Amino acid sequence: MQKTISLPLEKVYHWETARAEEVYLTQPMGDGRTEDFTWRRAVGEARRMASYLKSLNLPPRSRIGILSKNCAHWIMSDWAIWMAGYISVPLYPTLSAHSVRYILEHSEAEVLFVGKLDDWDSMKEGVPGTVHCISYPLSPPNQFPTWNDIIERFPPLPDNTATKPEDLATIVYTSGSTGQPKGVQLTFQNMAYAAEGGVQALDITASERMLSYLPLSHVFERFVVEMGSLYRGFRLYFAESLETFVRDLKVARPTLFMGVPRIWTKFQHGVFEKVPQEKLARLLRLPLVSLFIKRKVLKNLGLEHVKFAGSGSAPLSVDILEWYRGLGLELLEGYGMSENFAYSHMNKPGRARTGYVGEPLPGVETRIAEDGEVQVRSPATMPGYYKDEEKTREAFTPDGFLRTGDKGEIDEAGRLKLTGRIKEIFKTSKGKYVAPAPIENMLMSNPNIEMVCVSGPDYPQPHALVMLSEDGQQRRDDPAFRAEVERSLLASLEQVNQAVDPHEQLKFLVVIKEPWTMENEFLTPTLKLKRNQVETAFKPLWPAWYEQKDKVIWQ
Repeated sequence: MQKTISLPLEKVYHWETARAEEVYLTQPMGDGRTEDFTWRRAVGEARRMASYLKSLNLPPRSRIGILSKNCAHWIMSDWAIWMAGYISVPLYPTLSAHSVRYILEHSEAEVLFVGKLDDWDSMKEGVPGTVHCISYPLSPPNQFPTWNDIIERFPPLPDNTATKPEDLATIVYTSGSTGQPKGVQLTFQNMAYAAEGGVQALDITASERMLSYLPLSHVFERFVVEMGSLYRGFRLYFAESLETFVRDLKVARPTLFMGVPRIWTKFQHGVFEKVPQEKLARLLRLPLVSLFIKRKVLKNLGLEHVKFAGSGSAPLSVDILEWYRGLGLELLEGYGMSENFAYSHMNKPGRARTGYVGEPLPGVETRIAEDGEVQVRSPATMPGYYKDEEKTREAFTPDGFLRTGDKGEIDEAGRLKLTGRIKEIFKTSKGKYVAPAPIENMLMSNPNIEMVCVSGPDYPQPHALVMLSEDGQQRRDDPAFRAEVERSLLASLEQVNQAVDPHEQLKFLVVIKEPWTMENEFLTPTLKLKRNQVETAFKPLWPAWYEQKDKVIWQ
């Protein structure tokens, strides 16, 4: 990779003139209406908002929050914060009031952009009265100064703000799957190195199109979507809502598409609801109709133009990966953390290996420690956690490698395979260690299952809690459907137990009635399972479950 890399604001100013009249952002405004923002308009509005922020006379390097679902104004706010010389603090648009308050108080945020939100009423109590709020055009009703009024009243910031590579650009609070969120500090150099390395490694061009729908508050979306588009100048579309998602996909016609495992699983389940899995498999084996069927399935998903599809944030079932590749969509897994701006490993087109998260991206050093931990180092790695020197010291080895907490192994081609979390490994009463992640991945190949949690420390054998797909949840009380699902789960249980060592064999599966959601705090905002939360909630039921002889227990 080139040694001199343009920093994010330098790219913003470059496109302001180089592609001034080309559309950069397309924002749904409701009722099927959209609004386009050219590069000139987007940067111009950010300059005007930066003038307003500077007029507030905040202390240097003040922290400014962004609490919103993805939209054009989210990205323009990020730029405005940087132009004014401040630090952006993204907040997930699904947080509880308690978490909102914790992040705003911990970061000592002076200002908060309140944007497009579904449940502002339950969040607003978490905003301290001392925080100055600004409203977006798509915000819920409020009394805050509005974006459009501000940019009408304030002139654009005339100068191009200069930033240094080591300047702090943002503080990203981790999603908190194992306790209180930590504030990951990322510099302009961290973000620039990741962006430039990512677009080069995947041969991204200015002609790409992407639909932004995963939270921009998460580094995965911010790295690929915000920074990717900024470093290549390609066009972004935004999703309006879950209900309009398929329509939004078809409007965007993305050439690049990123998803988390739950999205890919939902897409597959949606296909199976229209065409039963067995029937589709038969059709795909017929030479004369196979190509037509593949194209039709991808077109119905809105993915027929996709040349590169990625999955990240958590492992994806091998069976699901193979299923998409069977449709002609090379679904590639990647791996990264908030602590390195999601810049670590990625499978390359034509060089992917199923079950592996890929090769190190340019400039990334990887090694496996004696205890099996994956450790990485690159210029994209954070300088440390905000206001937490102790956690920062714990995060790094003495020679500067980031301790990921993941166990893994590397093949002869340098591709990384993750085999579990060091802290998730538990010991049975027989003194044997069990890594839950590989077992969970095997169970996830069952199309009836949407999420799995393997557990059972201090018991002779582990067990698995499973959450059915949305359709399964709705039909679980139908006797015929329930019997069919139970046969399917028993087959999966037998298949898994034949594949693992004796001490890892599951004693039973429990079909959980209550869905695991962000609202009941079983999932993080990025849809990762909060394992500790799930175990704590169901542990009182374990003794009764282990006394039963059923292989499938309906909770």
